Amino acid sequence: MSILVNKDTRLLVQGITGNEGLFHTQQMVSYGTNVVAGVTPGKGGEWVMDGKVPVFDSVKIAAEATGANASVIFVPARFAADAIFEAADAGLELIVCITEGVPVKDMMRVRAYIDQIETRLLGPNCPGILTPGESKVGIIPGNIAIPGNVGAVSRSGTLTYEVLYALKQKNMGASTCVGIGGDPVNGTNFIDVLSMFEEDPATDKVVMLGEIGGTDEEKAAEFIATKMTKPVAAFIAGQTAPPGKRMGHAGAIIQSGSGAAADKIKALEEAGVRVAKHPEELPDMLG
Repeated sequence: MSILVNKDTRLLVQGITGNEGLFHTQQMVSYGTNVVAGVTPGKGGEWVMDGKVPVFDSVKIAAEATGANASVIFVPARFAADAIFEAADAGLELIVCITEGVPVKDMMRVRAYIDQIETRLLGPNCPGILTPGESKVGIIPGNIAIPGNVGAVSRSGTLTYEVLYALKQKNMGASTCVGIGGDPVNGTNFIDVLSMFEEDPATDKVVMLGEIGGTDEEKAAEFIATKMTKPVAAFIAGQTAPPGKRMGHAGAIIQSGSGAAADKIKALEEAGVRVAKHPEELPDMLG
């Protein structure tokens, strides 16, 4: 059992013929992900991966021909919104957008549309999702996690890798790891993923990795306090960040007196969440 992706996921890659798309397709296929198609307009009829993966001109045609039910997007920022719309219109259940630098205005249009349909969008500017031993969709290194019962959700890519590896070092595995991305407007938030973990029988405990900026962590704390029965441990990045200075992600900025690490930590601790001072403390907190 897992959330969002598993060994039955049939994945197509938008932007598969670009350098990034092709490189990460090779990594995903090597991990065991079932990549059934690629999409690059104008390149339909070609094959990649030594003739193993067909390339189509559109997501709709690719999905109809291969039964793909999920997409991962590796296209330049100016094309990302259209790529998401195309995948959504093709009826795919899950869209994972790796692209960073997508304009907020574009994402506001995307979010308004996605909220009206059944499609789940992850990202943009996210590392994707990994269900250890089953499927890897995106850029999370497959060798840093082992199968287990810890659900992980994170706004940060690099921090995700650090914590997954720290869990592995303690022989603790992950059920699924979800990178939601650090942009101000994205498709999936902490509460969305926490609710999935709460309902997932393969997940017994959860690690949540937040950062400064916005109020998503405070909202998650309220959800944890009122709706979750499973134990949660957390880490908030940017605890020494000065107000008004963006740290890494577009959404990681303290503005107008909100978004500070101290506020997030206080809200989480009041919700019964154990909050680590350093990421490597998390495995011991989960026990």
